[in-house]
Amino acid sequence: MRYIILFLMMACCSKVSAQNMIFDQWGKAPVNGGFEMADYWVWGSSVIKGDDGQYHMYASRWPKYLKFHPGWMMASEIVHAVSDTPEGPYEFKDVALGARGAQFWDGRSCHNPKITKYKDQYILYYMGSTHPFENINQENASELTLTSKWCIAARWSKRVGMATSKSPDGPWHRLDTPVLDVKPNSFYSFLTSNPSPLIKKDGSVVLLFKGRSYKTDSISHTGQFIGVATAPSFEGPYTVVGNEPLFSKDKFGEVEDPHLWSDKNGYHMIAKDMTGQIIGSRHGGVLAHSSDGIHWTLDACPQAYTRTVQWDDGQVIEQGQLERPFVLVEEGEPTYIFFATMDGPGGFGNGTKTWNMVIPLKKE
Repeated sequence: MRYIILFLMMACCSKVSAQNMIFDQWGKAPVNGGFEMADYWVWGSSVIKGDDGQYHMYASRWPKYLKFHPGWMMASEIVHAVSDTPEGPYEFKDVALGARGAQFWDGRSCHNPKITKYKDQYILYYMGSTHPFENINQENASELTLTSKWCIAARWSKRVGMATSKSPDGPWHRLDTPVLDVKPNSFYSFLTSNPSPLIKKDGSVVLLFKGRSYKTDSISHTGQFIGVATAPSFEGPYTVVGNEPLFSKDKFGEVEDPHLWSDKNGYHMIAKDMTGQIIGSRHGGVLAHSSDGIHWTLDACPQAYTRTVQWDDGQVIEQGQLERPFVLVEEGEPTYIFFATMDGPGGFGNGTKTWNMVIPLKKE
């Protein structure tokens, strides 16, 4: 039955149009839009329109003397950039969340920002991590590998947290503990990461997140799971719903980078298909929907995007990486989709630059 469903979905999406709210609406990406910084890897953006009329972007950056991966686990910080238009270009303004010492749960790295607002509070969700070792710098950067002491400790300590401010310019009040910790014998016993919040009108929160669990050897970890947590307010407490993930290798397929939004038709999620199990295209985009944010179903034609982008200078390019989708919603309608992207043939070790790009969505 699973293969019949997959065949029908792929048949639907093999048509000229995938017939959904994202795939059908892609415009041309502005070559001079988005956000990049010289001498830094830039990744994963989240954008909000402030009361000042400007668009405020929060993004991750880390120095290019570190490898792209796993350099972000050691030295990522969340920066703030602004633009008068959603397309950009965005100009760097300040560091919103930086390193603050190994003793803090998020003391070494802040990553995966997601910005939202409730009443007069701006709330910045993110992933934080730490490690107890000496800093990585230009002198010892070559020692940083996926099996190095820094990476092992930093990956193990990844947690979801939150900071608040009355202004998009800060200052940001950071918490001394994460808002979503791990739980033994669960699908998130190893780490929590990649938060995507939605605050309802009554102030309660639905939060999608990525988890990994320990394998039975109690040393290594599993692949990625997507779970959902709820809270009565953004201040918490956050409670994971159920004992099983929403998405996994055995349920729909393995996805990453979930982004959550809502409109008059309910809740929507866009995410990266890690293996192509769902849409038949590795690292393409997946769309799912829900009536309550808790119970999810794949869209009839779930392919949201591929890595091929049409730019406004006429070029059509298959990006090396196209990740961290973020949908900007204005007056209840999706208006732009943002991505972290990399040049090159694909693979984190094969690119020379990264930036955050933006694509306008056509009005239906």
